[in-house]
Amino acid sequence: MANREKSKIAEPAAVGGCCTNFGAAVLIALMFGVHLGSAQEMDPPRLASDKHVDAHIAEAIRQVSAEHIRQTIEKLVSFQNRSTLSAQDEESIKAGKGIGAAREWIKAEFERYSKECGGCLEVKTDAFTEQPADRIPKPTQITNVYAVLRGGDPAQANRIVLVTGHYDSRNSDNANGTDPAPGANDDGSGTAVSLECARVLSQASKKMKFPATVIFLTVAGEEQGLNGSKHFAQMAKEQGWKLEAVLNNDIVGGDLTAGQDAGVVRVFSEGLPAAASEAEVKRIRMLGGESDSASRELARYVVDVGRSYEAGVKPMLIFRLDRFLRGGDHYSFNQSGFAAVRFTEFRENFNHQHQNIRTENGIEYGDLAKFVDFDYVEHVARLNAATLASLASSPAPPTGAKLLTKNLENDTTLTWEPSAGATAYEVVWRSTSAADWEYAQLVSSSTRATLKVSKDNEIFGVRAVDAAGHRSLPVVPEPER
Repeated sequence: MANREKSKIAEPAAVGGCCTNFGAAVLIALMFGVHLGSAQEMDPPRLASDKHVDAHIAEAIRQVSAEHIRQTIEKLVSFQNRSTLSAQDEESIKAGKGIGAAREWIKAEFERYSKECGGCLEVKTDAFTEQPADRIPKPTQITNVYAVLRGGDPAQANRIVLVTGHYDSRNSDNANGTDPAPGANDDGSGTAVSLECARVLSQASKKMKFPATVIFLTVAGEEQGLNGSKHFAQMAKEQGWKLEAVLNNDIVGGDLTAGQDAGVVRVFSEGLPAAASEAEVKRIRMLGGESDSASRELARYVVDVGRSYEAGVKPMLIFRLDRFLRGGDHYSFNQSGFAAVRFTEFRENFNHQHQNIRTENGIEYGDLAKFVDFDYVEHVARLNAATLASLASSPAPPTGAKLLTKNLENDTTLTWEPSAGATAYEVVWRSTSAADWEYAQLVSSSTRATLKVSKDNEIFGVRAVDAAGHRSLPVVPEPER
């Protein structure tokens, strides 16, 4: 039987200062027919949108700095042209020109952060030669640069969460590797987010140890066809990485022109998984799970983190892979079977993307730093850092989750396997037409729960909770006859 005192450790108040609305919980219990004094002694259900804040994470993300971000973006712009086809020779690197110089500077920044945290980061490169293709006229070296913050729990260190942005740029001619291509927003902003997350979370690791591993990645070759991210994702798949979440930041500069909403960042996520087999797609359609891919659950997690930590920008769920006729590096990870989402500013200004620098008819073209809202990028970086830290602090998501369907009944019974680091679990659910989870039920340390809520009317998920109240990504159970 569950222990009441033990179950309290997972309450939101235990992680930094928010409490459950008991009156709302009682109303929910009455609405859904959940017995408050069940045999399992479950706490009353609550709103799934209740905040849960870790004071250490809140302190860490306060260190994110618009000034540091400005310096990063302006430094990236100073390399003049970061096209994947631009210069990489030693002379150009020494002169601070081209993608080779940008690569070496990013690597040096990661190494500087590592030195400041006592060597906590492993700085690495993933270099390969891309053979001629549609946007690659000749064999071209592409180098991804990344830093690894190893998890501190041997049982969970193989779990990985990752943030990325692409450091290559382009102008009006994607084959032009010489004329200016500043790439301040696309994607100096996303690169700055990855670097800033590395800076603040590596410093935070001196006070708090994340159980899981965090990777801070910057990729090249995005403008030539997602080459860098594709190579990295395939490497992760071939090496069997347990990569649970990928946050791709691409065009998060908050372009300073009319119509922008500086309080919103879009979060794109795929529905039917790109890596799903025909049989899996058929099963998803039969179960009505088109909006419950691993990437969708990651997007909902970002929204949950945004509610809790109030980073300054609100995540806006966009239930499609990407913008029309556009693509991004998250798709490379989706294709390899990983959960990945894309962050992008609310309203893009296409005069400031993929354009030669010029003024025509009074209109300024070009992706210049003066159009970037550095405060906005700071807020997006805080949201990313809070999400990474929350994921890396959480227990492993439950495995083997099942929804029992062999009996004709209106109750819902779910089972799952224990998770590393978990002291309790939560069942979450929502109506089939709801975008986000609506209700949550704490289930103490049991791996089985029965709720008097009809499985035919709702969509259910299960997430693990640790002693400090950190919550894992939810997993949607498979029906079992």
